Amino acid sequence: MLYEFLTPIDKDNLLEGAELNPAQLGNYIFICEGKELDLSQFNIALIGVADDRGNVANAGSAKAPDLIRKEFYKLYMPPIEREFRFLDLGNITPGETSRDTYFALASVMLELITHKVIPIIIGGSHDLSFGQYLGYKNLQTLINVVNVDERIDMIEGESKNIDSSNFVMNIFTHTPNYLFNYSHLGFQTYLNDSKAIETLESLNFDCHRLGLLRANMEEAEPILRDADMLTIDISSVRQADAPAHAHASPNGFTGEELCQITRYAGLSDKLTSLGLYEVNPGYDNNRQTTQLVAQMIWYFIEGYYSRVGDYPLTLDEHLKFTVHLNDTNHELIFWKSKKTERWWMELPFGDVQRFGRQQIVPCSMRDYDLASTENELPDRWMRAYTKLV
Repeated sequence: MLYEFLTPIDKDNLLEGAELNPAQLGNYIFICEGKELDLSQFNIALIGVADDRGNVANAGSAKAPDLIRKEFYKLYMPPIEREFRFLDLGNITPGETSRDTYFALASVMLELITHKVIPIIIGGSHDLSFGQYLGYKNLQTLINVVNVDERIDMIEGESKNIDSSNFVMNIFTHTPNYLFNYSHLGFQTYLNDSKAIETLESLNFDCHRLGLLRANMEEAEPILRDADMLTIDISSVRQADAPAHAHASPNGFTGEELCQITRYAGLSDKLTSLGLYEVNPGYDNNRQTTQLVAQMIWYFIEGYYSRVGDYPLTLDEHLKFTVHLNDTNHELIFWKSKKTERWWMELPFGDVQRFGRQQIVPCSMRDYDLASTENELPDRWMRAYTKLV
């Protein structure tokens, strides 16, 4: 079923006959030719989705997948010590409707995730994130979604069609619901209705303003460490670094910061899919944006092959810290990895059968300091606690 949705790529045509250096990535990527494969032999799979019907205001992003590939294949191998097992599955053929494309993407996603292969999706319009989300539908687990975007795509209208302006609300209201937490990184206040921000906060979801996040990018790491799914709209990057969008903004993350975000995602033991959307080559400048996205993928791969497996927690590999808060009955338990010095908080409440893996919340040393020296409950702890009780 997996291969009926896919069209293999032609590497020679993609590279226009150019010869690769022996150390470049294109020589190490296994290209699917439409034949059945043993997916368990791979760690990561690249999938293109050439469908931009979900954002008519940025028409042209359907042309991005192969142009991103062309730049990605030219990059050199990251300095990794493990065997590089990377698969290019080609492109998903757009369906008759956008919903058909979502179904195809979800089907491919499910097949890969169940074989412990991480899909990297290059699109296409940002509403394809809904298809990415549907890929988790049959996994019988609650998931955490992180969205990097300058806008909170929750615009309500009369149309029942899913598009790049409303897909987030469709994720929230989808039945059955398997969303535990949603985190939005890099929203710009002047581009968003205050009601959308209030809605996220009322649902105890995380909403991080661009300026505050850029002031301390390390605070993004615990958020990404807790993510199952990461979706990125290239419009979240400032126009000077990524002009390939019809509505690119003068403000946004820098290219370096997006590479930092994708590396954090690669390092996460929980994260199982990455989507990169809305790159419109018609607005690009000297392949600047397609090169940036290729480099973002490179950093994700470098992070993935640097994973050390410090989650789930084990007593012999972590230090336990107990903090008693004055004037409350709360006792907070923190864990610190001996391997990476990363921190977690333990939540002793909730239905273990349903919320088991959500009861260990990634955090930063700042959260521990807040509890141990300032006698305050970290906001991260409170938001997770509210969802469990």
